[in-house]
Amino acid sequence: MTDRTERAPSAFRLNLEQQKNRAKDLLHAAKAANPEALSRLSAVRRDSVAQHSPETLQTTVKLADAQYVIARELRFASWSKLKAHIELMDRQRAAIDEMRPAPDGDLKTLHIRCGLDIKEKLLEAGFVGDFLEHAIPCCMGPVTQGPDRYELMARFLVGAFPDVHGGLVYERVLEGLTLGDQLLHRSADDYERVVIWMEHDSWDQLILARLLAHYANAKRPRVLELIALDEFPGAERFIGLGQLPSEALRLLWPSRKPVTSPQLALGSDAWDALASDDPRNLAALARSGTPALPIMAPALHRHLRELPSLENGLRLTERLILQIVSEGSTVKPMRVWADVYPLLMKREAIPWITDLWFRNVINDMLVVSEPVFTFTRIPESPEQPSIQLPGPFLQLLVITELGRAVLRGERDWLSLQPSSRWVGGVHIEPGVAGWRWDEVKRDAVLRGA
Repeated sequence: MTDRTERAPSAFRLNLEQQKNRAKDLLHAAKAANPEALSRLSAVRRDSVAQHSPETLQTTVKLADAQYVIARELRFASWSKLKAHIELMDRQRAAIDEMRPAPDGDLKTLHIRCGLDIKEKLLEAGFVGDFLEHAIPCCMGPVTQGPDRYELMARFLVGAFPDVHGGLVYERVLEGLTLGDQLLHRSADDYERVVIWMEHDSWDQLILARLLAHYANAKRPRVLELIALDEFPGAERFIGLGQLPSEALRLLWPSRKPVTSPQLALGSDAWDALASDDPRNLAALARSGTPALPIMAPALHRHLRELPSLENGLRLTERLILQIVSEGSTVKPMRVWADVYPLLMKREAIPWITDLWFRNVINDMLVVSEPVFTFTRIPESPEQPSIQLPGPFLQLLVITELGRAVLRGERDWLSLQPSSRWVGGVHIEPGVAGWRWDEVKRDAVLRGA
């Protein structure tokens, strides 16, 4: 067992002794009639007496009950599964510290991920394969299959993020997109094994559809495998692979599975539907539950909710932002970064939006023909330097009466002439007949201007 005294526990790096102490503390608090402790225990006790009588629970609670509560709160089915998981993580940490053979050293391997968040952690975990970042933001910008598809995406990225890294240069962005595509096409010849690492949000799953569609229609490597997950136990909500320590990535390695023919077919169908200017096929796929890859269906559904709502013309991200600001404005102005963004992430069933993309949405909402927010700039401070959080990040937002009317469906958002945008292959243009999302029917419908 690895000595972990110098490696502090974290949300996804659990320490068994710490969890034992937490269970003991919970037990002692319950026996002392602490209301919060009794509430936590009663939530997992099944006997009806304990559910309705704190006094009975206080006298009958055992250490095993407290351990079970701790396990469930960390999203384990039982205390024994919590212990087994921690032991497995410790073994992986020991393998890293002792520099045991690389997990992927048996074959020449390429790891594909839709970002750089795990690149260094894979190296720390002892992996020796190459890494390819395939991070085209299909959930944000234009997705088409025409010859100008990369030109469209490059122009979108340059326009959407003008101040990132001092300003994106169109030619360099286009070159990067083209090079990534070339590396993907060479992967079957250059590598014996390709492993795709993805989580469950729309950013990852739409890129996964692109990768599966590629390998469905092009040469495949001798071994093509997938690691796709929507959960990992820990003290925080699991959002993505980038949260995990290096030993967790090593632990996930044996869970990889060969990509199947039905999964390749699903990816091809999803990619074609995503790139279409008619979103109904994508909606049908989302409703199907995508049995070949069940975590894809919720991501497709979430993506489709970025279409203008049939109810008020807002996409889901805009509606959530307006709701948050509306609720907060009754108490105090909402700080864009400190208040709105964290609450948005909490309310998202499948969080996917990055801070930069969130800022882009706020920017667009501030330049419509009539204001749905009023805002004032927060004075700069060491805690919120403008060099790191430019523009609306340093603003206080208060919803206007017009904003409330839009939320109620009394005024259509697209009547305020927001900027045109893309949802996959669907171009949203105010003043033009277009697709709307009907959440009740979980389908897209065509509506006049």
